[in-house]
Amino acid sequence: MAWEEWEQIKAEAAAKQSTHMQLNQAPAEGGGGGADLAVHDDQLGKLGNMAYDLRERLRVHGDHARPSTHQAAVDLFNDGLDTGSALTELHDAWNTQVQTLKEACAHISNHLDYSRAEHAKDEADIATGMRNAAGELMTVSRINDYLQ
Repeated sequence: MAWEEWEQIKAEAAAKQSTHMQLNQAPAEGGGGGADLAVHDDQLGKLGNMAYDLRERLRVHGDHARPSTHQAAVDLFNDGLDTGSALTELHDAWNTQVQTLKEACAHISNHLDYSRAEHAKDEADIATGMRNAAGELMTVSRINDYLQ
């Protein structure tokens, strides 16, 4: 690849990247505005419940074939067939994948629950803990004085 081609590809990639929505920064001057990101508490709760339900379904239904597959693998191996070893590897891989999916669902559910709790705590702190420039807790009447 010639140097000029490389520079052209870099310029095209930079131009393409600047047209995509960027988070955590204001839009470029002259560019259109972006949508605000908003998530509501009830949405987080529904998503967390969905992740938990999926984890439970994986726990119950992802294990249906495990005992019979393991027994078939043992029987085939004991009969001297290489298929028994292959089926054992498949059995172990399946168990690993199901466990990974269950952990991922639990992680998502727990994280959403944590996010909801922390957001509620932050909202309560903001609502009840307004402080003046000296860092002293302000009463409602004092806040009202600032607003007038």
